[in-house]
Amino acid sequence: MQLFTKEQIEKAIDIPYLIGEIERGLILYSNKGTITASSSFLHFETPPGDVHIKSGGIIRDEFYVVKIASGFYDNPKVNLPSSNGTMLLFSQKTGELKAILLDEGRLTDLRTGLAGAIAAKYLAPHPITKIGVLGTGTQAREQLYCLQFVTACREVVVWGRDVNKAAALADDARLSSFKIEVAREIEEITKSCNLIVTATASTHPLLFGHQLRPGTHVTAVGADHFGKQELDASVFERADLIVVDSLSQCSQYGDLAHAKNIGNKPIMELGAFIDTPYPRDENSITIADLTGLAVEDLQVAKGVVLKQTY
Repeated sequence: MQLFTKEQIEKAIDIPYLIGEIERGLILYSNKGTITASSSFLHFETPPGDVHIKSGGIIRDEFYVVKIASGFYDNPKVNLPSSNGTMLLFSQKTGELKAILLDEGRLTDLRTGLAGAIAAKYLAPHPITKIGVLGTGTQAREQLYCLQFVTACREVVVWGRDVNKAAALADDARLSSFKIEVAREIEEITKSCNLIVTATASTHPLLFGHQLRPGTHVTAVGADHFGKQELDASVFERADLIVVDSLSQCSQYGDLAHAKNIGNKPIMELGAFIDTPYPRDENSITIADLTGLAVEDLQVAKGVVLKQTY
């Protein structure tokens, strides 16, 4: 059994390679090539936090994964990151524990960022003229960082409830390749950006259908369990195409679960779209609702372990 520290994991991260592996995992998921257990959640109020437990594997693969990841949103007040967690890789042949990845939530943050970048790669308009980000926390930064691997756009507008946190994101050295402006109102983003990413812990809608211009793509990653919502139902009513990472998950939680009157709008899984993509009309409004999949955890964990082993 191997044990990997966060420092070892960081050195083994190869983002272009992991993008390819996550894409492969998404395709397999949509083609019924994976085994996935229902996700489990724990919710805490004082202080506010949530814990996600995901597990699954690819059929006839070498490993399966069990992942525990948490978000405790007051942690920055005591100089701690909001994310934490670990991943466990087991043999799919014997059930033996093969690797413990003490990633402290890093791999969950990364795979979520990469899933957002993949959604933009396949669904966003080309060219992307300006990127809008709603949110100022770890995942907002991760989404933006990962986007640089799939688009040449470096013009960004960021909005957050706390303008000082938005300014801190704009000054983040890790995002130095971007030119980042801070918006006081969300409408500054919807009027100027044709790719919008929502990455907040909001429990009520932040983005509404009437705000979206033709030709806009929205990737929503914050509503990853019950009780969270970033997109109003009117966003889905305006959409020409709705893409989700998992139809079963997004029908229960995520932003799509709040949209009850969308009629016969086309909805498909991201893996199915990657497998058989088709051109995007320049005036289409597209939505990607992402709630996170165990196969993504598996692919990043395997990617790190294999890079360390060989």
